Amino acid sequence: MLNDSTVEANIPASDLDRARAFYADKLGLTPRQEFDVEALGYETSGGTRFNIYRTEFAGQAGHTIAQWHVADIESEVRDLKAKGVVFEVYDLPGVEWDDEIATLPGMGRAAWFKDSEGNVMCVDQELPRS
Repeated sequence: MLNDSTVEANIPASDLDRARAFYADKLGLTPRQEFDVEALGYETSGGTRFNIYRTEFAGQAGHTIAQWHVADIESEVRDLKAKGVVFEVYDLPGVEWDDEIATLPGMGRAAWFKDSEGNVMCVDQELPRS
């Protein structure tokens, strides 16, 4: 059954070279593999895999495409901003903002940015579990 499977995300890019540069320069990620079908495969040290593939439909989703769970959201946001990543602030009911970091009641804290292709990405820090 699917419950026993792994899941990989696929992120669209209209310009694969531009996306490769953004993910390397801004996010510090290097592809583990290049596919002949105009796609790049990535794997984080945490074991998560995702692919970036060329398509004319990149950046059209309007919602979060991928989310990185981090231990210290302030440090991650600060480091990404220092590399030129611009964060988004949304008008979300019941959400409190501290600059670009949102507090989501009962869930944790999050910050959103767009990649070079206009895809919405998120870094988040979950609430400690009791």
